[in-house]
Amino acid sequence: MALACLSRALSSLSLLSQTPLLSSQTLAQLRPGINIQLCRGFITTASLEQNRTFWKQRDKYTIKPIGMKKTGGRDHTGKVRTHGIGGGHKQRYRWIDFQRLRFEAGKENQPFEEKVIEVRYDPCRSADIALLAGGSRKRWIIATENMEVGDIIKTSGVIGRMAVAANEGDAYPLGALPVGTLVNNLELQPGSGSVFHPRCSGQLVRKVNGTAIIQLPSKHQVQVAETCMVTVGRVSNVNHNKRIIGKAGRNRWLGIRPSSGLWKRKGGWAGRKIKPLPPMKSYINLPSISAN
Repeated sequence: MALACLSRALSSLSLLSQTPLLSSQTLAQLRPGINIQLCRGFITTASLEQNRTFWKQRDKYTIKPIGMKKTGGRDHTGKVRTHGIGGGHKQRYRWIDFQRLRFEAGKENQPFEEKVIEVRYDPCRSADIALLAGGSRKRWIIATENMEVGDIIKTSGVIGRMAVAANEGDAYPLGALPVGTLVNNLELQPGSGSVFHPRCSGQLVRKVNGTAIIQLPSKHQVQVAETCMVTVGRVSNVNHNKRIIGKAGRNRWLGIRPSSGLWKRKGGWAGRKIKPLPPMKSYINLPSISAN
């Protein structure tokens, strides 16, 4: 029975292979009034490069929400580079100005004040964001813990002889603040913008020879120049890690895919480790002693 079915299938394949395929020229001869051209099949999915939104490459700053497209944890080649990402609610990006000491045209090197217009939730980060208005511009920044609508915050790049009594949300160089101040949005190099732990807070421990030492919540210490700008206060929404998810569907709303259900052996990373703290990391290019 099985042998007969197999022989019947092979014979049908041989008959199909013997039937000639009509080319476009043959069809044109059969129907002279119709112009037939060879064409490739249509691609129903857009290319990965076309599906990207290059909001990071914009030149002109805007406070309007910018549309983003999902990546699913894949890079430009389509391979999964980051697992646990997929789906989620549609999000729009608010452009955060991480460089607080950004002067307006014609008002360089002058302290300026801005008013808080709005404090709102941001789907792209754990902290809240605040909309500031001052002069002829508006911009988004990372909101501090007690920042409210109507607050007046000050930004200055002057280091005076006496330490200033800064309010929460103000931005000053580290050299102008008293020791023990809670700060966030720390710059590594003067004028580079907050690129180091912009979402966590630290404390100004001490100032030594034109440098400032910041202690992070992990007890690590960082040494930067005293001319680096910081924001006074703690970052808002400090209890974001204590939120109750409640169900598996909420993680899918947030764009978090579940991990594989396969059993995986736990390695040495699962146990408790008592390690000494790493040495203080310095971002100061100090000259050598021989150069003096």
